[in-house]
Amino acid sequence: MITPLRGRTLRARLALVTSAAVALVALGVLGAAYVVIRYELVRQLDLQLKQQAGLISQQSRGGADSGVLYDQCAWRAAPACAQIVRADPAAPGQRGLALPVTGATRRVAAGTLGAYYSDITHDGRPMRMLTTPLPGREGHALQVAARSDAVDQGVRQAGWYLGWVGGAGVLLAAALGYVVSRTSLRPVTRLTATAERIAATRDPAHRIELPPHQARREDEITRLAASFNTMLGELEEAVAAQRRLVADASHELRTPLTALRTNAELLARAERLSPAQRERAAEALGRQMREVTGMVNDLIELARDEEPRPLVEQVRLDLLAERCAAVARGHWPGAVFTTDLAEATVPGVPARLARLLSNLLDNAAKFSPPGAVVEVRLARAGGTLDLTVRDHGPGISAEDLPHVFDRFYRSRQARALPGSGLGLAMARQIARAHGAELSAEQALGGGACFRLRFPAPEE
Repeated sequence: MITPLRGRTLRARLALVTSAAVALVALGVLGAAYVVIRYELVRQLDLQLKQQAGLISQQSRGGADSGVLYDQCAWRAAPACAQIVRADPAAPGQRGLALPVTGATRRVAAGTLGAYYSDITHDGRPMRMLTTPLPGREGHALQVAARSDAVDQGVRQAGWYLGWVGGAGVLLAAALGYVVSRTSLRPVTRLTATAERIAATRDPAHRIELPPHQARREDEITRLAASFNTMLGELEEAVAAQRRLVADASHELRTPLTALRTNAELLARAERLSPAQRERAAEALGRQMREVTGMVNDLIELARDEEPRPLVEQVRLDLLAERCAAVARGHWPGAVFTTDLAEATVPGVPARLARLLSNLLDNAAKFSPPGAVVEVRLARAGGTLDLTVRDHGPGISAEDLPHVFDRFYRSRQARALPGSGLGLAMARQIARAHGAELSAEQALGGGACFRLRFPAPEE
């Protein structure tokens, strides 16, 4: 089944829904006003009948025992009709009464029923009647009635007036709904145009332009436009980062590939080389092959932005850190690795966490002077687990600190050391994939300190 709103534009749907909502509210208010007006008019007539009943009760003391007091029911003036009814229908004066007498009327006269109002028709005219006990006269009830057609006419007129007002309100609601939808959705129109322009040009540098008066608003549409601009900024930055990565990777790979080609060409003329030259060329070729292979593997791992969920398990972080420190002692015999590890378990991929810790340990050992200590600590700090790797080398300068986790970034003192500048970038990516945060800081007393902070698991 096709709904009436399907196939319409968002502006038309919003205008229709807004108009319907305003119209419903307006009609509800007018309906409530009609009920209130009718209630007040009827209440005024009831109060008038009650006052007349009180006056007649005072005048009837010592007067007629029962029967018709006024019989001008055709008059609009009040009281038009009034009569005294006795509980006994056979009592004198109970014949030829002007107003209808029912069993309820006799019960009021007998004192078993209280006063009540009723709507009657007399000689084809609508009337409002009050039946009430007659004070001071036991067994008697007083009936007072007045024509209610004036009230009915007033109610009808009020209904017509309110109907015209309601119709005008619905038309005004439709006009306002159209204006509101057109004004409110103007940023969405710009958003659509911007998205179509980006799709056509593939350039995320475009932004949604908002007038100053609209940019100062804080409604959802303006926030949507601001969020879309933010998303475009992030997309533009991601595209720029991708281009920088490709450019940096090309630059970094050019040197080892050139060396590989040179050594390969040299070995191709092995008959012209001495055995020692051939051995040096083969070693250089193998070293450069390992360097290129390692860099390519690092780039592949950096391109993977999340960890495979099936491989996640509970990892004893303290045991993993101790094992990585033992491996680092074998790789870096000139450095002294010390550990102070509290027992802790975190969810993660063991091989990836081991790669993260190995990169931190290798970086610390690389910048440590011979015989210097690399300290590895794991401790609980409030609601987090803090694993720190601290060296006693030259530390990180204020100029380099914001860029230590950038891909292919190497400080001036690191350019003479082996490495591609991808280790710390990969470490931060692995940390974020595990819900942790890796930061670098200048250690007190000299050296660099890398802090890996995990949310503390629940006990």
